[in-house]
Amino acid sequence: MNFIWNNYRYLIMRRFTQISILVLYFGANAWGWNILMGNLSSSILFGTIPLSDPYAALQIFAAGAVITTDLLIGAGIITLFYMTVGGRAFCSWVCPINIITDFSAYVRRTLHFDSVQKRQPSSRNIRYWVLVMSLVISFILGITAFEFISPISMVHRGLVFGLGLGWAAMLIIFLFDLFVLKNGWCGHICPLGAFYSVVGKFSLIKVQHDAEKCTGCMECKIVCPEKQVLFMVDKESLPVLSGECTSCARCIEICNDDALYFSIRNFRNLKNIGE
Repeated sequence: MNFIWNNYRYLIMRRFTQISILVLYFGANAWGWNILMGNLSSSILFGTIPLSDPYAALQIFAAGAVITTDLLIGAGIITLFYMTVGGRAFCSWVCPINIITDFSAYVRRTLHFDSVQKRQPSSRNIRYWVLVMSLVISFILGITAFEFISPISMVHRGLVFGLGLGWAAMLIIFLFDLFVLKNGWCGHICPLGAFYSVVGKFSLIKVQHDAEKCTGCMECKIVCPEKQVLFMVDKESLPVLSGECTSCARCIEICNDDALYFSIRNFRNLKNIGE
């Protein structure tokens, strides 16, 4: 039990959080619970507190629709929350797609697909272009472009209200990540992840690296879905300042040297570190 907890404690907590959120949404739909009602784009907490996806709010604004006070308040609450804990914590702790992509990455490692595909054929910057284009298309067509086709929404609605097209979205993303591109959806395409990467640049909680403890085994980079953020491993004692870090903590769990851990960001040292 100690081995499982020490090596998978954050993974266990992430799955518990993701499944609990889905259960609360499902309970609201099936049994009328008022703890968390709605969906990942727009929710009500305890029947009172509005919670809104700020990226969805941007699309609504770009589309020219009226922005309600509840939407602004909800988007503000979510933005401030993820500016504190880490923008892409949404991706690894809340988003249901993460369960699928993590499983695909596990299968890739088990089947040694990574040793066959040495070079990634795609840039991680594509997601930022998709982010910009989704807002442009929303403005031109007057619709919330990404929300209209979002596999995140499809899967979430499917798990909460009945799968429908959710099965297809889950299968496509799993196969895409498995056979086409490692961490393809979350690491290269998803504009919501790109948006939270921007928010995460300002977050207070960061993964810290201690070079004195590090033995350079590189196990952390094997399991990290955004391994480019760990550029300092085996080199310098630096925090992971990149907003692309998902705060999944797999690097912390896998590190037998205890060279990686969560810490509170020290803004006084930013000039010396240089982002």
